[in-house]
Amino acid sequence: MPVIGITSNFGEKGSQLAKAYYDCVLRAGGVPLIIPPYQQREALMQTLSLLDGILLSGGGDIDPVLLGEEPAPNLSGICIDRDILELDLIREAERRQVPMLGICRGEQMIAIALGGTLYQDLPSQYKAEEGVETTSALLHHSQEEARDVTTHEVKIAEGSLLESVMGKCEALAVNSFHHQAVKDCGRHLKVVARSSDGVVEAVESAECKSIIGVQWHPECLAGGEEGERHRALFAWLVERAAEFKAAKAFHAKHLTLDSHCDTPMVGVSEFAHRSEKALVDVVKMEEGRLDASIMVAYLPQGDLTDEARARATAQADEILTGIKTMVRGNAGRVAIAETPDDLYRIKESGRKAIMTGIENGYAIGRDLSLLQHFKEEGIVYMTLCHNGDNDICDSARLKGADEHLHGGVSAFGRDVIREMNRLGVMVDMSHAHERSFYDALEISERPIVCSHSSARALCDHPRNLTDEQMRALAKKGGVAQVTFYEGFLRKDGGATIEDAVAHLNHMVKVMGVEHVGVGTDFDGDGGVPGVASASDIINFTCRLLRERYSEADLRLLWGENFLRVMREVQRGTR
Repeated sequence: MPVIGITSNFGEKGSQLAKAYYDCVLRAGGVPLIIPPYQQREALMQTLSLLDGILLSGGGDIDPVLLGEEPAPNLSGICIDRDILELDLIREAERRQVPMLGICRGEQMIAIALGGTLYQDLPSQYKAEEGVETTSALLHHSQEEARDVTTHEVKIAEGSLLESVMGKCEALAVNSFHHQAVKDCGRHLKVVARSSDGVVEAVESAECKSIIGVQWHPECLAGGEEGERHRALFAWLVERAAEFKAAKAFHAKHLTLDSHCDTPMVGVSEFAHRSEKALVDVVKMEEGRLDASIMVAYLPQGDLTDEARARATAQADEILTGIKTMVRGNAGRVAIAETPDDLYRIKESGRKAIMTGIENGYAIGRDLSLLQHFKEEGIVYMTLCHNGDNDICDSARLKGADEHLHGGVSAFGRDVIREMNRLGVMVDMSHAHERSFYDALEISERPIVCSHSSARALCDHPRNLTDEQMRALAKKGGVAQVTFYEGFLRKDGGATIEDAVAHLNHMVKVMGVEHVGVGTDFDGDGGVPGVASASDIINFTCRLLRERYSEADLRLLWGENFLRVMREVQRGTR
């Protein structure tokens, strides 16, 4: 049974919590755990590690000092200790993808913690937002009737998560016990219900996360005429918490590998701490429970001159040296891996693992011996080209049919592929022209990979793989890694985790689950709502569990497929 932490009021007699909260959690199949408002952060983090979901209960007013505001005259009943604890709890839980349900004050706390603002007192401060339709003057939101009596209605937004949980209805009758309310929910949340006067009555994540906040008290209405709708909120929380619990167990037991990130483009120094710039850093990997990432030395395609080629080689060397220097400086938390066995050993030690690769064979120019050099530097794969034809092959960059240099893989490129086979370096055909892809598939004696490519059938972009390419790749034992780059997920923009899952599902359907994986392209413009950074990786696992992928399937998708090819490529090399 998933453990649901419930925040509590705090008074002279200590923690206090209405029985209805934990009754609803128990009825939904969860184990309630009351969280008192203590101020020791280490203890809070330990508590959070035990939780599979969080219920933020109602209670007193929120201290305006935390909002940088002077108190309104009608402010009452504040508890700064509780406010501080809940702000910290919500922010850390959101970073770790812990499902959350906020009730009344709890909804307001979620909004404030994630960048929103508050009306301290509706009667004296509220003014309907411009553009928000209202059909009444300000309602009396602090009812005198019993708690199981409904006093006004709210309208739930169509297509919202809240609607999917509670069901469609013209108007939902609710109770109301508040004089504070959400004013602006910030960019991480969206308003999904209002009362007739325009007051915000519910918010949810705008980033495809398991977060809902409601202004009314569903725990008091769970036994009434509309009780099933209100009980559904607690059922949703417990269901998502059970899913999160299963995902945590999977990540603890099995290796998870992201086959492509471009964090060196942001700066390798960003990796060692929580970064505002990088989507992959050691803290985010810990939060998202991602074990390993392949960081690439990305080289934009330049001129095909000796001088330009030499600069590209020097740049690749500089990036790879920078990655290793950063790792050495943080040896207690991260280590370099060059083989699958290294990855498992590093996970066992409790650290994160970094592998390295090169994105764009431009790094070797026309010097085949540089492959040996970069192999000794530890790279596990090289993407043969990027957005532009190079000496090795033609790229998928949009050009006319006759504007490419080689008509596929060049004669030099054939030697490159054979030498990569000999050295045990994986051949990566992401970014390659379709003709180059088929040439490489024919030339290589070992399986090839596409480290960050999605399905052209769902998004018609030349960087994506056709179903025919995927079938040919699978037939030769290769793998394709779905990527989270918006332009490769949806042509019209607005891609989310749902699109990433749809691409993965399609690739599995075409190739089989033994030939698909994940290459996020984080810090190379990869990242969409729901999987926007390494912190969100476990959210993708939760979604795959919802798609009914088995534990064995997840092991394959989260690295075993890619590592199978790596082992085969590295086996017997000289």
